[in-house]
Amino acid sequence: MEEQNNRGYDPDIITLSDDDGKEYTFEVLDAIESDTGRYLAMLPVYDDPKKMLDDSGELVIVKVGEENGEEYYFEIEDDDEYETIADAFVDRLEDFFEIDDQD
Repeated sequence: MEEQNNRGYDPDIITLSDDDGKEYTFEVLDAIESDTGRYLAMLPVYDDPKKMLDDSGELVIVKVGEENGEEYYFEIEDDDEYETIADAFVDRLEDFFEIDDQD
């Protein structure tokens, strides 16, 4: 009996709200755990294909926190921490995606 793999691409999609209540949808590409915390690399998801084409394609990187048993995401404010994590994500993801490193 042949087993069929019907698993298609099932992206991890999250929706975040800014301080003004505007919602943004992202696809989580990867997660990294380090001594300083857990981080997600994401790309924006758009309903309108034109907006997707206009997007810069830059990774959005957030730090994951937990409060009262609930996860929340916030910007990495420390430049050195951000650079370290961004470099780690680029190293991990460049095998799967075409990444233009513009240092």
